[in-house]
Amino acid sequence: MTIFIEIAPEFQNSPDLPNFHKCILATLDAQGVSIEYDLSLAIDNDERIRELNYEFLGQDKPTDVLAFPAQHVDPDSGNPYLGDVIVSFPRAQAQAEKAGHTVTAELYLLTIHGILHLLGHNHDQPEKKARMWHAQKQVLAELGVQVNLADIEVQSER
Repeated sequence: MTIFIEIAPEFQNSPDLPNFHKCILATLDAQGVSIEYDLSLAIDNDERIRELNYEFLGQDKPTDVLAFPAQHVDPDSGNPYLGDVIVSFPRAQAQAEKAGHTVTAELYLLTIHGILHLLGHNHDQPEKKARMWHAQKQVLAELGVQVNLADIEVQSER
């Protein structure tokens, strides 16, 4: 498995950055994923998120997390490529403050949320949302991260 992580230069020295590899592997493990997937995670600013949101989804606004599932094999590794997750660091900061937990916890939550989208989860219907929120809570608990998901409304775009 290859995990590509890109952090925008302005956030690379933040003390709030969690262990993204651990988070990604815990999410895949909790979902019973046994295939050696490759995926990428980018931590970026609101302007880049807005550009991507507009280019690919027609929404001219920033959001907290974008997930772009892929359906191809990575030519370098030969592994199936799961897709790309892009998280807004400024949105994570604002949402963490509003929810009363750490930026690290919010970054974990948004990363898990994006990966679950790559795996086919969605929250467009109440029963799907309940399953997705349960999956998020499961991974957060395994990581020892406490957040109250009842008070959190992730703004992700797919």
